[in-house]
Amino acid sequence: MSPSAPDSAPEAGHAAGPQGRLGTLALGALGVVFGDIGTSPLYALKESFVGHHPLAVDAAHIFGVLSLIFWTMTLIVTAKYVFIVMRADNEGEGGSMALLALIGRSLGETRWTPLIAMLGVIATALFYGDAIITPAISVLSAVEGLTVVEASLGELVLPIAIVILLGLFLIQKHGTERVGTFFGPVMAVYFVVLAVLGVINIVAHPEIVGILNPYWAWHFFALDPRLAFLALGSVVLAVTGAEALYADMGHFGRKAISIAWLYAALPCLMLNYMGQGALLLDQPEAASNPFFLLAPEWARLPLVILATLATIIASQAVISGAFSITRQAVQLGFLPRLRILHTSPTAEGQVYVPIVNWTLLILVVLLVLSFRSSSSLAAAYGIAVTGTMVITACMLGVLTFSVWRWPPLLAGGVTGLFLLIDGAYFLSNATKIPDGGWFPLLVAGVVFVMLTTWSTGRRILRRSLAVGAIDLDLFIKSTAQSVRRVAGTAVFLSSTREGVPPALLHNVKHNKVLHERVIVLTVVTNAVPHLPEDARMTIAQHGSGFFRMTLRHGFLEDVDIPASLKAVTSCGAPIGKMDTSYFLSRQTLIPSEKPGMAIWREKLFAWMIRNAATPMEFFNLPTNRVVELGSQVEI
Repeated sequence: MSPSAPDSAPEAGHAAGPQGRLGTLALGALGVVFGDIGTSPLYALKESFVGHHPLAVDAAHIFGVLSLIFWTMTLIVTAKYVFIVMRADNEGEGGSMALLALIGRSLGETRWTPLIAMLGVIATALFYGDAIITPAISVLSAVEGLTVVEASLGELVLPIAIVILLGLFLIQKHGTERVGTFFGPVMAVYFVVLAVLGVINIVAHPEIVGILNPYWAWHFFALDPRLAFLALGSVVLAVTGAEALYADMGHFGRKAISIAWLYAALPCLMLNYMGQGALLLDQPEAASNPFFLLAPEWARLPLVILATLATIIASQAVISGAFSITRQAVQLGFLPRLRILHTSPTAEGQVYVPIVNWTLLILVVLLVLSFRSSSSLAAAYGIAVTGTMVITACMLGVLTFSVWRWPPLLAGGVTGLFLLIDGAYFLSNATKIPDGGWFPLLVAGVVFVMLTTWSTGRRILRRSLAVGAIDLDLFIKSTAQSVRRVAGTAVFLSSTREGVPPALLHNVKHNKVLHERVIVLTVVTNAVPHLPEDARMTIAQHGSGFFRMTLRHGFLEDVDIPASLKAVTSCGAPIGKMDTSYFLSRQTLIPSEKPGMAIWREKLFAWMIRNAATPMEFFNLPTNRVVELGSQVEI
């Protein structure tokens, strides 16, 4: 069991804040944040005309789809995320977990707290489904451009895509700091190429600019309401990755991301989409792959190479996001301790989680081998994205009503508008569940069960341990003078801030000895990304050499217990590394019929505890100074 416990108490935090010049940050954001949404032109428009619900390739449908794409980008990405959601920063950080922590810290415990927490957990679970599909569909759609260069190369598409994906996941352990320096420039070139290809084709049909008029979106629905509704499932592919604007806010800052979107990504994307539309007006048969057919024949192979690089960057961003959100889930108490490695000596946020990396690799490769084409994968794509958008809209309603306290009419109108739009896209994608949409839902369901089982199990375990807990002061009176005291310091890690930890009880019972200085230490995760040094440690002296300490940290920070204790000066002599022993409690769980969770979930929780990473690495404890004492607990 992890001694770490989430804490929603409002503590003074500080925004780590991205450092650097605005232009450099905006270029970096262009490379990392917009990789996913930037590669959507490879498949979004194509799927509207050759996907599971194909449309006639005529002017009415071309104008209608493109108008929907433009207004979807305007309302969802620009209005919802850039202008509103990104204002909800948790000490500079964004993302579903940060938003959940922000709301929890602002509202405290209310009757809505469990529901809000559940929404945040569902959004996190859906992200993992998206993290599997994004590398698969992005890389596959880029490599499929080879068939436009030479039809006979079709047999090489799957092997090449799998080799690229294998290489991508194999390099994760080395970190992305060096490769990341190329992300911005490569994506800048890619976006410029998008714009140039679009403009070249728009010149032949300048009337395509008329898609900016919402009349064409309305006309599309008036022309064929059923097909227009089903087309939303393909149109939303144009905004996959919108959540990344919010999730990566802590790395680049709201202003840099906003500038990169409004002045670079959005114009380039729309020019390319309009260029594809202009091409289809002249060549309806180009609907099979309008993105690559935009380019003249001599430029198609270089375009395939550039698009492949862009999709690798897009995949890298979502893989890094999976590592980051896993780390947050561990710190906030939704996952057991996992082995988390830092890949950069300077960038705190760059982490590598081996179990997540290899699980993603296996599932991505299986997905590519099963679906075999980007068109088939498009049916699986979208349901997780739109589900997350709906949840974000719900949480936005909580923010506007209860945290920001907007006027009820304004808050209700904004929330209702986004729920209507996001809900329509979600329902449209729900029609694709039998064709592949079941996959991200299955992944999200498995992740959801694991997140909630761990969180609930820890709560039940703490409750079970508290039943027989002894008050610390009573323990000191009854044992401090009756057992032998030896030199040195003993630190007993405790999951709660009350009572005597099991390891201390077992040590006295079996070893019949106490150290001269005994510290009962609880590590608490606060609902802010970072905490200032002066807010981290609280110390209570209980006499007879006993101290109870609480070490707090933000959910984006790692814990180094020896370093934190070394800085303590208010409990006698300095706490030296070589004369301090660390005692950990290790519980062996016995599933029972006691009220709590279903037996199968109790067995899952017990398995998760057995396979959790050692606290020695997680808390940076010296391995030769740790003693583990076990006990059996019924849950």
